[in-house]
Amino acid sequence: MAFFEEVVLQDSIEIKTRAEKVFNFLTSIVDDDSYRAWHKEDHVRFRWLKGSPWTEGSVMYAEEYIHGKLHKLKFEIIKVIPNRRIEYTPTSRFVRRFFPKNEFIIEQKGEFCLFIASGTYRLGKIGKVLFKKAIERSLSSVRKHMREEGENLKSFLESK
Repeated sequence: MAFFEEVVLQDSIEIKTRAEKVFNFLTSIVDDDSYRAWHKEDHVRFRWLKGSPWTEGSVMYAEEYIHGKLHKLKFEIIKVIPNRRIEYTPTSRFVRRFFPKNEFIIEQKGEFCLFIASGTYRLGKIGKVLFKKAIERSLSSVRKHMREEGENLKSFLESK
């Protein structure tokens, strides 16, 4: 029996656009202004710390509010498939144990594009029992944030 249980949170939304436009929107996020444009209510700061933006091995720094708390996050881009997928992981090995991977997945479906945001979490079985309500509130806030990002992306791209 494994000590950790993986939980994958996903949110998806259909956008009437091409996969290239979704990918170009994501990869145009390079600074505070472009980051805030995506989610004005929660996104605060965004910087590239290492490498060229949105390339494998590059490192980004972001500040955003989730469940009312400001989170300061560093991620490394681990995989980029143009117009299809971006995967990133926390730079901290300790954090990566519990939060190993995030993905943006883009799938063209005729005249629509399916945008999927995905985050993988590892929860210890003992902690899950002891902190059940706190974990549920936290995951609920992350789901809400993911949904809002998808809705904002849809609104932005379909209004152009």
